[in-house]
Amino acid sequence: MNIVPVDTKLDLVLKRELAVPVSLVWRGLTEPELLKQWFCPKPWGLSDCRLDLRPGGEFYTVMQDPEGKQYPNTGCFLEVIREKRLAWTSTLIANYRPAPPVKEDDKECAHLAMTAIVSIESIPVGTAYTAHVMHGTPEQTKAHEEMGFYDGWGTTITQLEELLKQ
Repeated sequence: MNIVPVDTKLDLVLKRELAVPVSLVWRGLTEPELLKQWFCPKPWGLSDCRLDLRPGGEFYTVMQDPEGKQYPNTGCFLEVIREKRLAWTSTLIANYRPAPPVKEDDKECAHLAMTAIVSIESIPVGTAYTAHVMHGTPEQTKAHEEMGFYDGWGTTITQLEELLKQ
């Protein structure tokens, strides 16, 4: 279910059916200790995570590569509807403040301005999961896709499903 029309030049969409109930998927999306276990494709991981689950709340993660180098990411939640939808953006930080400009030497993905809408709904086999990631330019969309959007986000949602089945 998309709440915003998909623009094929600006958006990337990943849909999956997960064999776990919506209530567990919601926990996996919103509890920092669970998020740390699946949010990055292994062997990468999250060394820190702060989620202030309210519109205007902070969405903060620190990705860590296998060598231990850390990559902080800040964002802002735009919408939080329990067990239905999460929307956040990298273009704002907490309390809807504009994100500081990226520096030239920042990691590649820091240069991607994006808004993500993750929708979940109950289906007979478990949960229908849709990630709709919007960008401001076709170049940003292409860069995100070439970075491995489908493989990366697909791998992580599989990791979430496997974690929640335990």
